[in-house]
Amino acid sequence: MMKQLLLTTFPSLLLFLLIHSSQTLAQAPAPALALPPAPSGPTNVTRILEKGGQFSIFIRLLKATGEDSNLNIQLNNSNNEMTIFAPSDNAFSSLKSGTLNQLTDEDKSELVQFHVISSYLTSTQFQTVSNPLRTEAGSAEPYNFPLNVTTTGSSVNISTGLTNTSVAGTVYTDGQLAVYQVDQVLLPEKIFGPKAPPAPAPAPTKPKKKSSIAAPVSNTEKSSGTAVNFAMQNVVFLGVMMIAMVANFSSRQ
Repeated sequence: MMKQLLLTTFPSLLLFLLIHSSQTLAQAPAPALALPPAPSGPTNVTRILEKGGQFSIFIRLLKATGEDSNLNIQLNNSNNEMTIFAPSDNAFSSLKSGTLNQLTDEDKSELVQFHVISSYLTSTQFQTVSNPLRTEAGSAEPYNFPLNVTTTGSSVNISTGLTNTSVAGTVYTDGQLAVYQVDQVLLPEKIFGPKAPPAPAPAPTKPKKKSSIAAPVSNTEKSSGTAVNFAMQNVVFLGVMMIAMVANFSSRQ
């Protein structure tokens, strides 16, 4: 009797346990993808990027321009917030060969600054920002470095006028600093756009022709000339008179 009862209830109990276990597994949330742990100590932009593992060229550019120190000072010595669009190594590799080498030191600094937004933006805040975004480049005149962001669903699209790309993922965020990966270097038109043609050289000036018309004689010059002529006439008259007197005297002798 007991054996028959076990044979009857065991399959039902086993079926119940299998169904209950599958429902529990189906309802359990999927584990979230964890960001790399933040480096200990003060905020350090280059160390955060090194944790990301694919930003070596951007790190070298930060250090070569000294912008890494500027960013760290802003983040650690004040309440400044910022967002960084970090181009991956593949993004730099897709640039035309020699692009960075042709830039001046000032251009390189402005290129780095163009990837830094002067405020902290979460992925949802991109939907409500006002364009153009204020970057560290051209902070006094932001319209010299326009950077526009639009969203399509969960996709964040970035446009510079020369570059159109999207945010590929989140590298780091802590409420003050957000770092997002982009797969293209953001090229500002001010640096990489077509250059204005140089101003034409001024036309050579033609030498002025000398006037063939004699300059008018002033009254002073006229008076001076008249006096000279009168004096000459007197000299001639006196000479003639002396010659006549000598001749007359000689004839009397």
